[in-house]
Amino acid sequence: MNAFDPTHPRRHDDDRKFRRGMYLLPSLFTVANIFCGYACIVYAMHGQLEIAATFIGVAFIVDSLDGSVARLTGTSSAFGVQLDSLADVISFGLAPAILAFAWGLSELGRKGLAAGFLFVAAAAMRLARFNIQTTAQLDKRYFVGMPSPAAAGVIAATVYAWPNALTPRPVGGDGWWQFTHISIQVLALAVVLVPAALMVTTIRFRSFKTINFGWGRSYLPLFLFIVLVASIVAKPEVTLLVLAYGYLASAFLGMAWTRMRRSKPSA
Repeated sequence: MNAFDPTHPRRHDDDRKFRRGMYLLPSLFTVANIFCGYACIVYAMHGQLEIAATFIGVAFIVDSLDGSVARLTGTSSAFGVQLDSLADVISFGLAPAILAFAWGLSELGRKGLAAGFLFVAAAAMRLARFNIQTTAQLDKRYFVGMPSPAAAGVIAATVYAWPNALTPRPVGGDGWWQFTHISIQVLALAVVLVPAALMVTTIRFRSFKTINFGWGRSYLPLFLFIVLVASIVAKPEVTLLVLAYGYLASAFLGMAWTRMRRSKPSA
């Protein structure tokens, strides 16, 4: 009898250690998600807004991987679910709110402070509602309310595209500049408040996890993915902005399409 024998005690100990290590693997991705949120806050506090916004994008990727790794390895656990929700509150609630505040909401005083708080509260409520919903209540094809990573992506993409849009200027500018600056401040409030409101609504947003892209039957999905990656590399600020706002608008386009179909008289 040797260590390679399945009945050997040492073999059972090795299997238990390997299994325990596999359970830690998804949590490592979740911890990386927390780090991205923390790094975003630190860089935003130092005025490095483009780098801060990039960390939210990295958090989005890592957050997508931890659930996939847990499902592939069969290591999902209640601890992992709760840790993932806490990480999302940091990376997709607190971090984008502070990023938006450093971006220019601080110029609005209490209004900017309130707008950032509303976003954090909405993200926490969105995640809490998701946690208490049972599998029978969920249609896996859709999210109820805008997902917090997508809401954070709207803020991150906007800040990444226009990091200096709300940079304070010397007092005494002409009337046109003052009008433009006030308009940008109003738009900045909308960038924060609209995703916050969508997170707590019951508007359905499409989940891409259940879409069958037909990878085995056609090369077109692979080619489109390559085009997407190339677009991000060539012009990241434009591509990420289109993706973020396109997903936000997709819910309303879907609602309009559904109403149009229902309004058609049946044959």
